Amino acid sequence: MVQAYISGTGFYVPPRVVTNDDLIRNYGVDTTSEWIVQRTGIEARRFADEGVGTSDMAALAARDALAAATLQPHDLDLIIVATLSPEHAFPGSGVFLQQKLGLCDGDNAKFVPALDVRNQCSGFLYALSTAVAHVRAGMAKHVLVCGAETHSAALDLSTDGRTVSSLFGDGAGAVIVSATDADRGVRGVYLGADGRFAEVLCQKIWDIRKRPFIPKNPDRSGTVAPEMLWASMDGKLVFKHAVGTMLGALMRACGNNNIGIEDIDLFLFHQANMRINQFIAHQLHVPDEKIPHNIQRYGNTTAATIPILLAECVRDGRLRPGMKVAMAAFGSGFTWGSAIIDW
Repeated sequence: MVQAYISGTGFYVPPRVVTNDDLIRNYGVDTTSEWIVQRTGIEARRFADEGVGTSDMAALAARDALAAATLQPHDLDLIIVATLSPEHAFPGSGVFLQQKLGLCDGDNAKFVPALDVRNQCSGFLYALSTAVAHVRAGMAKHVLVCGAETHSAALDLSTDGRTVSSLFGDGAGAVIVSATDADRGVRGVYLGADGRFAEVLCQKIWDIRKRPFIPKNPDRSGTVAPEMLWASMDGKLVFKHAVGTMLGALMRACGNNNIGIEDIDLFLFHQANMRINQFIAHQLHVPDEKIPHNIQRYGNTTAATIPILLAECVRDGRLRPGMKVAMAAFGSGFTWGSAIIDW
C-alpha cells in the first residue's frame, strides 16, 4: 500500500518584529506586555510590509520545503493553501502561489490543480488530510501543502481591538507530502467540526445574505460596520472548548493507532495560546521537552502555526527520523483536528 510521508518542510516569517511594547508605543494600544504574556505567552509577532500578501510568504516557505525534499516546482501534482487571509475574496491564494512558483511560465508550464482550504486554525490539518488522501489514492505523487496568513492588515490595532489584535501575527509554513512504499509517514488525520459555535470566533467582514452585501454610499463606495469588519472572540468559551476538544482529538488519534500518549516523542500543538497547550500537557502528564512552543516569538499565525513549528523542529534537530509525532489544532468554526506521523 502506498503511504504518504512529509518529504520536506519549510517556513517563512517576515523580518519585522513587533513586540508587545511596540503595540503600546507605536499603535497606542492601552495594555502591558505583562498582561499579554500572562494570558497568552506571546512576547512578539511578525508583521509583513505593505504589498506583501499571503501567497508571497507561502511561495518562500514552499521553495524551502521543495529544496528540503530535493524537488522542483514542476514535480508537484497539487497545491493546497490553508488560509483565512487570502489576497482577495476570490480567487483563492492557491492560484497565485502556483504562478509565483513559476508553474505557469514558458513552454514547460504545468498547470497543476490549486485549491484553498478555509478552516482557520485547523486549516493545515484539513489540508494535510486532503493531501494524504490524494497520495494514498494514487492521484498525486507530490503535494504542496501551505499554511499561510497575513493577519496584520486586518487587525484592529487599537485599544478597542486589543483582546484580539494582540494575539495574531504573519507567516507561512509548508510541507511536501509525497508517496512512498516504506512503512512510514502520516498514519492518520482525524477531523471534526461543531457549527453551533460558528459565531463565537469569527470575522464576518460582510453578510452575503444582504442586498447589497456591503452598504453602498451615494458615491458607490462601501461602508462596513466595525462589528462586521473586525474579528471578535469569546475568549473564555474558546479556551474551554479548545482544551476539551484537543484532548479528545488526541485520544482519538492514539486510539485509532493503538498507541498511548507515552509513545509520542513530540507533540506539535496549534500555537493559539500557550496556556491552552500547557494545560493539555498537564492533563496528559506530558513532559515539557516533548511540547515545543514558538508562540512567544510569532504569536498566533493560524493555519501556519503547525507547519512553521514543524519546520523549526526539523531544522533544529528536535524532530528526527524514527520519531513518532502527534499534531492537534482547534479553532474558529469550531473546527479541530489531530494527526499521528511516523517521521
